[in-house]
Amino acid sequence: MQFGDVSDAATAVLLVGFVVAAVIDWRTREVDDRLWLGVAVVGGALQAVVLSPGGWLPVLLWVVVAAFAVQHLLPWDEVLFGDDASLAGYAELGLYVAVGVALFLVGLRYGVGSAGVPPAAIAVFVSVLVARGLFESGLLYGGADAKALMVAAVAVPIDAAPWFVTHASASGILAFYPFAITVLMNGALVAVVVPIALIVRNASRRQWNGWRTFTGYPLDVEELPKRFVWVADPTFHRDDSETSEDDQKERARLRDELRAKGIRTVWVTPQIPFVVLLAAGAILGVVVGNVLVDLLSFV
Repeated sequence: MQFGDVSDAATAVLLVGFVVAAVIDWRTREVDDRLWLGVAVVGGALQAVVLSPGGWLPVLLWVVVAAFAVQHLLPWDEVLFGDDASLAGYAELGLYVAVGVALFLVGLRYGVGSAGVPPAAIAVFVSVLVARGLFESGLLYGGADAKALMVAAVAVPIDAAPWFVTHASASGILAFYPFAITVLMNGALVAVVVPIALIVRNASRRQWNGWRTFTGYPLDVEELPKRFVWVADPTFHRDDSETSEDDQKERARLRDELRAKGIRTVWVTPQIPFVVLLAAGAILGVVVGNVLVDLLSFV
């Protein structure tokens, strides 16, 4: 068996899953956890095959860490603790600590490598911590974004060898670099396209509104319920809508409110689904690697 082929298959599973998720997220602004679960299970199983030559210990550790990531996709806390969010929070914190301590102790005893703690397991654990930290800090607005990074970590834990060879120094750095972080960094760079596209669009129509020219565009209030946007002018602070349907109802309420005030046009900020940017980041990661690290390697 060619384990490189198995790794390539896991990468393909991730890319297909990301593309499907990006299309769904663009159309509905919601991604079903079952899609992420499928990608994680298939990709994680393939990675277990890749680790199998090292024996039972690295495979066991991989299963534990992969399950630790996948549990974020399952409502186990609701089943066990119901509406008691505090107990669920303590249980999950204990899970984080237990997995981290297990990796540390096994690493002390058997080392890090093919017969001990696989670097892939460490990469997944680090990726989960980063994704959860970004979500809790509000830097990742949607839970789907954090889940996407965790799933990327399980399917492709360490940077895939890009199709186009990177600078030698960059290749050394990325040999143990979590692929999920590459996906995140590439996605953030792709996001630069959004303000550029908005300024080009507004400039071509001679529509200016100070800084908002870079972050939004004018829209007829009657179109609000039909578009995935936030109202920027008049300023409106969005609420914590749970679903895209709730968000649509809120935009319909705003339309009625603005219509009653005689306002016919408002400046809006497009709701760009970050999963779309992450999908682009994953594709870039496979094709050219970590774009920012590649650029810095030439400095």
